[in-house]
Amino acid sequence: MNTSADQSYHFNVMRRAIDVIDAGGPGMSLETMAAEMGMSAAHFQRLFSTWAGVSPKRYQQYLTLGHAKALLSQRHTTLEAADAAGLSGTGRLHDLFLRWEAMSPGEFARQGANLTIYWGWFDSPFGPALVMGTDRGICGIGFAAEAGAKATMADLTARWPKAQFIEDAARLRPWAQTAFQAGASEAPPLYLIGAPFQIKVWEALLQIPSGHVTTYGQIAKAIGHPKAVRAVGTAVGRNPISLLIPCHRALRKSGGLGGYHWGLPVKRGILAWESARAEA
Repeated sequence: MNTSADQSYHFNVMRRAIDVIDAGGPGMSLETMAAEMGMSAAHFQRLFSTWAGVSPKRYQQYLTLGHAKALLSQRHTTLEAADAAGLSGTGRLHDLFLRWEAMSPGEFARQGANLTIYWGWFDSPFGPALVMGTDRGICGIGFAAEAGAKATMADLTARWPKAQFIEDAARLRPWAQTAFQAGASEAPPLYLIGAPFQIKVWEALLQIPSGHVTTYGQIAKAIGHPKAVRAVGTAVGRNPISLLIPCHRALRKSGGLGGYHWGLPVKRGILAWESARAEA
C-alpha cells in the first residue's frame, strides 16, 4: 500500500500535469505529456496509474472542464435518492460509517471558548493537509497546495478564535491516516463546529455518494430552503472539514465548478480522482 507521502508526491505531479493538459488540449499524446513533465512515458504512466488507478490519458478526460457537466447530466443523484444510490457499498471512505456530532448553537456562539483543538500537518493525496480535531473527532481539514501553509493555518484557526490550539500530530495521526487512505473500511469521527444552517448544509453534503455531484439548488431544496441558494453556496464554502464533508461535489446549475475554498486545481483534482477510483 502506498504511503500518504507517496500520494502527496503523486498529487504534486498531477498539479503540474493539470497545467500541461490545459495548455496542450485533449489531443496531447502520452509521450508529449511525459516530455513536458520531464519524465519518460513509462515512468509518468506508472506514477499516474498508481495514484489514480487509471492511465494518464483516461485521467486526462476527467480533468477537463466538461467532465463536471457530464457528471451533472449523467451521474448526479438527487439528495433524496442518495441513500439508495450506493451508500451501502464497500470501500467508499467518504460515504460509509461516518460518525458525526455537531456542536450546540450555544457552544458555537462562544466561538470556541473552553474548547481545545489539536492540530498537525500530514501528507495527503491532494498535497499537504492541516488536520484539526477535538477529543470528539476531526473538526477541520485544510489543503495547503494552493493557499500555502501559513494561510491555511490562519484560515482554520480564525474560525474558532477563542479556542486553545495545541500541536499534537501524534494524537490525530490515526484519524488522518484513515481519512486519506483510499478504500478504508471505516471513517474517522467528525465534530461539526458551525451555525445551525451551516450544519444542515454540511449534513446534506454527506449524502452525496463518491463519484457523483449535485447542485447548490438541490441542496437548498433538500434542507427545506429552496430559495436560499446563495446562502447554501456560502455555507458550502465555509465547510471546515474538506474531503470528508464533500463540498467539492457541489456544482453550479450550469455544471460549472464554481469556487473552492482551497483552490480550483484541488477541486478538479479531487473530482477527477474520485471518478477514476470509481472506474478502477
